[in-house]
Amino acid sequence: MSSNAAQIEDQAPIIACTVSRDIQIFDLLIEDMETALQTQWGDLNFEDALAFVNHPESDTLQFLAIALDKEDEADLGKATNVIAAAKARGIKVILITEDVSPASLHQLLREGGDEFVPYPLPEGELQSAIDRVQAKAEQMEIAPEMQNTLKATNNFDGVVIPVQGLAGGVGATTFAVNLAWELASIDAENPPRVLLLDLDLQQGSTATYLDLPRREAVLELLTDTENMDSEVFMQALLSFNQRLQVLTAPSEMVPLDIISPDDIDRLLEMARVNFDYVVIDMPTTMVEWSQNVLEAAHIYFALLELDMRSAQNTLRLKRALQSEELPFDKMRFLLNRGPKFTDLSARSRVKRLAESLGISIDVQLPDGGKQVTMNADHGLPLSEGQPKNPLRKEIAKLAQGVHEVNVEETRATGTR
Repeated sequence: MSSNAAQIEDQAPIIACTVSRDIQIFDLLIEDMETALQTQWGDLNFEDALAFVNHPESDTLQFLAIALDKEDEADLGKATNVIAAAKARGIKVILITEDVSPASLHQLLREGGDEFVPYPLPEGELQSAIDRVQAKAEQMEIAPEMQNTLKATNNFDGVVIPVQGLAGGVGATTFAVNLAWELASIDAENPPRVLLLDLDLQQGSTATYLDLPRREAVLELLTDTENMDSEVFMQALLSFNQRLQVLTAPSEMVPLDIISPDDIDRLLEMARVNFDYVVIDMPTTMVEWSQNVLEAAHIYFALLELDMRSAQNTLRLKRALQSEELPFDKMRFLLNRGPKFTDLSARSRVKRLAESLGISIDVQLPDGGKQVTMNADHGLPLSEGQPKNPLRKEIAKLAQGVHEVNVEETRATGTR
């Protein structure tokens, strides 16, 4: 294969290029590329690759196969520069490495490598890697109506509203999604900017509830917040009906500690200065960075039900926060699937529950029934699918109250 960029341009359509110090070192890679792509690929050294990726003729490129061995470790900058240029153009990167140290491989993956294949190449592994990066490229194609068109401003002072369930299945995500949508819809003439932030990194389902795709860009953002700016942050968001902006959970299940407290601080600050309201769907599990979210919160909604598990978990949470002298006073407890007004026995149980736990149950959310689950399965907020549902009405009333308090405080302080 040619190592000249001009010759590669004449072989259109080129959909891939190998990039290496010397492709002849990786003769098995040449064979596998020819098997997978026939003549639709080219070969470049690092210098030519950097020039070609930044040239309009590279628009047909789907991926680069960057091949490195131990000698390349002395100057990884050549490879990372090519990776950065490829990522800027939306081109995927497959790393093929031989005798490269784990630290160097980690650095290359962190810089933007999408797939890794060891050399000598296992049978069929290159084709599998190509299939995966091509599938990812297809997933990156976001429908226009889901693309975030809001621009970064950095001049807001947003209200941070985390939502956490005190037991599994108490409806925290349903509440967070619908609260965010009601806030975004509260003023047709001057709608507030609202962000729904899904920090349930393992099982977050806000994307499902709003029928939005999960994107690789989310994990890239969360694992590199040190280099995050407003433009990168806004590009990672998706839009629901061009009214509510959403940072979904990552596409893959990742450890909750993959992000640090410092990462969370940077993420929340970026969200707060670009939005009026930041609604956060929290994991049920308390993690190291939960304290950072609580301290940044203006009000922290905790949902429970009228059962023993909710009561026990509420008591555990209360003890944990108070023992660490954390701001427990920010917590607002909401009882989901609360009893009907005529059910005097259950209402008496609610009162006894609050007294025994030493908390105030500020709002009782009615049971919305099967309509709530069915509506979520259709990827719609309640107001769009079941506007008369009693749960929707109560959440709308709560959103109105939050907005009115914020507007009054804004007027009083003269801030945005």
